Amino acid sequence: MARIVIADDGIGFDGRAPEASALGAAERAVIGLAEALAARGHEVRVVNNCTAALIHRGVRWMPISEGFPEAADLFIANRSEALVEAMPRAARVALWVHESAKSLCGFRALWKLWRTRPPIVFAGEHHRETYPEWAPDGGRVVIPYGVAEPVRRAAGAADAPPPRAIFAADPQRGLDWLLDLWRDRIRPAVPDAELHVFPAAIVGTMRAVLEKAEALEDRGVILRQPVGKPILIEEMRSSRVLLYRGDINETYCFAVAEAQALGVPCVVKDIGATRERVVDGETGYVCADTAAGDADFARRAVEILTGDDAAWTAMQSRTRDLQRRWGWDDAAEHWEALIG
Repeated sequence: MARIVIADDGIGFDGRAPEASALGAAERAVIGLAEALAARGHEVRVVNNCTAALIHRGVRWMPISEGFPEAADLFIANRSEALVEAMPRAARVALWVHESAKSLCGFRALWKLWRTRPPIVFAGEHHRETYPEWAPDGGRVVIPYGVAEPVRRAAGAADAPPPRAIFAADPQRGLDWLLDLWRDRIRPAVPDAELHVFPAAIVGTMRAVLEKAEALEDRGVILRQPVGKPILIEEMRSSRVLLYRGDINETYCFAVAEAQALGVPCVVKDIGATRERVVDGETGYVCADTAAGDADFARRAVEILTGDDAAWTAMQSRTRDLQRRWGWDDAAEHWEALIG
């Protein structure tokens, strides 16, 4: 059994955060990894901005204001290079990044990484490539996020759904583009199709694109409110396809990963990390980020929305078989290699 400490100096949260909470990818990843490591028999502490110390699902949560333990076999500095020297007596230190690693290329960050040389853990190959080859590190390790167990255990749709598409992500990541494509190319080809839009959250900067979605109600666009994970799982299961453009700054994309694990075919563009989430031609389609790719995206969306139910069911089965294999226990096993 190893002593593992994960440190995070972002928003306050702990393992009790209900599935309804709108946590970001970094927070969800910390909870998923910490609980998986604890389940594998390790002593796991998360030191962050939680409101009070507690133990939940085998993980000890501690307010960062109370300081750090004296020692650990593995210390994981989450998100920020500013934390890598917080436990100088830790046997091993790793930096876990979630956003584009270009943020590590400022002078202060580079100097600290040059001095400490921690291995840097990325969520995928696209993510790793955001860190320049010349930049300092103690190794570059790719460990994808795990798919949460409620998603992996959920049954797929018993019958092929009606022509219903879903968007379930940050509206600022391509929803405006998708609404235009839906209005001009997809809906005219499938007059009874619906596009259900589930924004990950609603903030002021999203207002314009959400108003655009509301204005397209007569074109089958249905704007929904943010919902908790159990409800979103059911909404995905009842969808025939997930449509998502992708974003160059996206390093993993939970929405696509979870839809795929549920057996929902996805049509995406080759932007950011989307190629790593979809097996082109088998679990959905990855379209080029070009004007021709727009036409291909619309064609593939129409194909899935209107295709033969037996063909859809076969794709759903293949998608579930391929895309629900990697969970947080698998990710935790790869993290254990960093303990030494």
